[in-house]
Amino acid sequence: MRKALTKTIQVKRGHRVEVPPSERLLYTVYFSLGMVGCLTALEALHLIVLGRWNAEIFSVIAGLVGNITGIFLSQKM
Repeated sequence: MRKALTKTIQVKRGHRVEVPPSERLLYTVYFSLGMVGCLTALEALHLIVLGRWNAEIFSVIAGLVGNITGIFLSQKM
């Protein structure tokens, strides 16, 4: 995960510097990925037990996936 979030910037002609992500960012991404897994399991359990789709849980999952994608895209630029 650290390698995926490492940013490479060009300082002078041909010189590139890798800037590692902060620990806070890493822990945020780990937490978000864990929450996506838990909420996906919750949605699957909800479907199995009640036999109905829960739009609220799905919207939270979609929001977390969007946040994680935004973190990766903004960190690489």
